[in-house]
Amino acid sequence: MSCCHFPSYKLTTSKNKGRKMKTINIEESILQDLQNRYKKSVLNKKELAHELGMSVGAINNYICKSYGIPKYKKLGPAKNAPVVFPLIHIADFLSNVMEVA
Repeated sequence: MSCCHFPSYKLTTSKNKGRKMKTINIEESILQDLQNRYKKSVLNKKELAHELGMSVGAINNYICKSYGIPKYKKLGPAKNAPVVFPLIHIADFLSNVMEVA
């Protein structure tokens, strides 16, 4: 069973200076997929870990290092305050990771 649940993305066509160019709008496709599956605008650490195919402990390590995960919001000033990840930032992160890979 795969940990990452990405649908197959369709190519869209756009015109640029009279030439047809194929572009992939992956970020919008990922965002729409996440919204359809989760029916909310943010994910918690456990849900993000599932989407990225890693453990919650790895997510915590990346939060401490401040890199390697999508932008997040901390819900309070306490050291152990809950952390949420907006879907828009997850889609952006995944589209950039997929672009580089």
